[in-house]
Amino acid sequence: MAGHSHWASIKRKKEVVDAKKGKVFSKLARNITVAARKGGGDPNLNIKLQYAIEKARDANMPKDNIERAIQKGVGAAAGGEELYEYLYEGYGPSGVAIMVEAVTDNRNRTTSEIRKIFERFGGSLGASGCVSWLFEKRGMFVVDKKNVEEDQLMMLALEAGAEDVLSVEQVYQIICLPSDFDRMKKILKEQNINFESAELTWTPKTSIDVDEVTGKKVIELMEALEEHDDVQGVYANFNLPKNLLLEMQTKR
Repeated sequence: MAGHSHWASIKRKKEVVDAKKGKVFSKLARNITVAARKGGGDPNLNIKLQYAIEKARDANMPKDNIERAIQKGVGAAAGGEELYEYLYEGYGPSGVAIMVEAVTDNRNRTTSEIRKIFERFGGSLGASGCVSWLFEKRGMFVVDKKNVEEDQLMMLALEAGAEDVLSVEQVYQIICLPSDFDRMKKILKEQNINFESAELTWTPKTSIDVDEVTGKKVIELMEALEEHDDVQGVYANFNLPKNLLLEMQTKR
């Protein structure tokens, strides 16, 4: 069963700020383009494109931008670069396992830049497969505890097919199989349970505890990776000390 993710619990507010600045639109557009190129431009027939569009809408990306990204993917827009998806694996301080999803038009350039970021913050880029066995693909919903009672959420989520509902300080994390993701989202919306984020993510099978100093170093590394223009998502298997987790959740 998937473990919880402290990173998922603290990054949402940063994403909201970045979205307001328009910083994430180019990344979201790339994700849509790749999904459309691989599976076609109809989100009803392309589940990956559907997820990419929903994420863009959650960030308030304009409809015209979304349409342009889709058309670029299916070949209706000329002059676009060829984009490819890559999964990078590596280690952060104290051996924390880190996975990085990227979309790039130049793998050599991106690999070199990702490696430098790892090294700058006390980590190292590893070979393919070095840490991916520590993670599994799952749907994850992050719900603020102020929005719902734990018993109500637990009963509703488990009846809808959730694998687990985890309490991580100020939020709940609902974990489900990717195949149950759409149904879970629909049920939560029908019950007027607001969630801070909903995504298909890499969740750790097990997590390692880190001290406050190490935790801050890992967060710095992950934030630096997420700032890279080609990076779509960053995932890790660490547990922060309670006081640091609360600090990170409240200051963002």
